[in-house]
Amino acid sequence: MSWVCSPAGALLLGLGAFMGAMGGGALADTVPAAQVFIAPGAQMRVVKLIAATPQLAGRYDPAAARFAPDPALVELGRQLFHDERLSQPGGTSCASCHDPARAFGPDLRRGLRGREASPGTARGSRAGHFGLRAAPSLLYVRYVPRRYFYEDDDALQPSFFGGLMADASADTLAEQVRAPLLHPDEMNNGTPASLLRHLKQGGVVRMLEPQFGSRVGRDPEVLLAALGNALQAYLQSDELAPFSSRFDGFLRGKVRLSDAELRGLAIFRNPDKGNCASCHTVNETAARPERSLFTDFGYEALAAPRNRLLAANRNPRHFDEGLCATARRLKWPEPEQWCGYVRTPSLRNTAIRQSFMHNGSIGSLREVVEFYNTRGTDPVRWFGKSGAFDDVAPSYHENVNVNSPPLNRKPGMPVALSDVETDDLVAFLRSLTDERYVALMPPDGRR
Repeated sequence: MSWVCSPAGALLLGLGAFMGAMGGGALADTVPAAQVFIAPGAQMRVVKLIAATPQLAGRYDPAAARFAPDPALVELGRQLFHDERLSQPGGTSCASCHDPARAFGPDLRRGLRGREASPGTARGSRAGHFGLRAAPSLLYVRYVPRRYFYEDDDALQPSFFGGLMADASADTLAEQVRAPLLHPDEMNNGTPASLLRHLKQGGVVRMLEPQFGSRVGRDPEVLLAALGNALQAYLQSDELAPFSSRFDGFLRGKVRLSDAELRGLAIFRNPDKGNCASCHTVNETAARPERSLFTDFGYEALAAPRNRLLAANRNPRHFDEGLCATARRLKWPEPEQWCGYVRTPSLRNTAIRQSFMHNGSIGSLREVVEFYNTRGTDPVRWFGKSGAFDDVAPSYHENVNVNSPPLNRKPGMPVALSDVETDDLVAFLRSLTDERYVALMPPDGRR
């Protein structure tokens, strides 16, 4: 079964009749035996549906995924990825915000003109327009599974995993392509019909016709599907999964981490110290690097500081609701419980980023570690005089994680990490940088 070219309806096997009987929207307590392709080659058992989203019998293992995209489609996707005709006005390609020279993440200096300054997010195709969220690295994105729920034996309710974008608004890479192509602050094509007219005039449609047929020049949705499938094939290619970091060499027994990096790894895993591995999955005893992608593909409400440089945040009543917007659209029960939640990113190549958190509000890796370490003990540093979470709507403050170490500490309590331990943790995170990008890391800023 080709995951790249399969229609979305082919994802669920044997669920069509069941979903029809349930009206596609109700919470199902039981479901007939069925399987789901949660990622290419990774088939898992469905135990029930939450609305139309499957709840699985187990957690997805990225090492089970298998990638064999059509080489011709990969090459077409590579050409499209770098094609500046895709935006209105022209000049902005996928690579403009996901630069291969920066681990397929943004160079926030790109395209700036005159007095323009990045607010911590990438510039779109038009002057003065910047993304509402920080663009992630696309390296290793092929391993992100489709949306699913899973409930641990000791959990009170299912947890959600998978999906693309910070809010899981796309289920697959092919579907995700739609958002930047149409968004006014990104590639600015507006509507599918406008995109079709623009790409016909620019000659991009002719590139697609040999692979996808003449309908790509007549039907906007067929065009979007073709663009999505081609770009997805490229993003699933081995080019975007190099596994060439010092840490990968350590996993293979070919590199010895420094003492500081090893201490940092211990802090990363220690549930009373960094507690990072509770969301940023690592398995240092497994030779398969896919088991150390440094994300569990889950979601968390961390209450990152408000980025006051973002144009949308000039309105004090504006808040990025995160996952609950998707929860409402997919008709999950009690969608407001997900407000403020955003996707846990991979930490691979994080040391070369120019901004951090989903809103680009933090400017250095060390500062991110300090945020986790002191959010509870020194909230005024991050949120101003009131010390109250300032980028989550007040009605959803109860969703914010205040229970997991080190986020559970209160003002007046000692911090979890000393300055030396912070240095060690940063040193370990720097070891996750792929070989091609090591020279881009800023000085480590040890204290």
